[in-house]
Amino acid sequence: MTEHPDLAGLQRRLAEFAAARNWQPYHTPKNLVAALSVEASELVEIFQWLTPEESARVMGDPETAHRVTDEVADVLAYLLQLCEVLGIDPLTALSDKIDRNEHRFPAPAPDDTP
Repeated sequence: MTEHPDLAGLQRRLAEFAAARNWQPYHTPKNLVAALSVEASELVEIFQWLTPEESARVMGDPETAHRVTDEVADVLAYLLQLCEVLGIDPLTALSDKIDRNEHRFPAPAPDDTP
């Protein structure tokens, strides 16, 4: 069984990868956000003309599944790099956002009628 990497470890690997290639000068917040947008658009492109039913089955085709997985990885990589550069803990940010959304959008009360 493959051990799942932790978020900090992935961020460290991404930073080391960029450092080994001297890419840090290009990893500004502006550039990382632009790259994140491009990668998200490449993910959208895969689904662009699919019906809702086709999109639900996208992982059933090995070639398309590979493309989707790669684009998800690219989006996550740029998001993690952006968080590292800006000093954002992505898990805390997400948890805090869910907390705020639970207050903004309370779940409806359960229906007590039989």
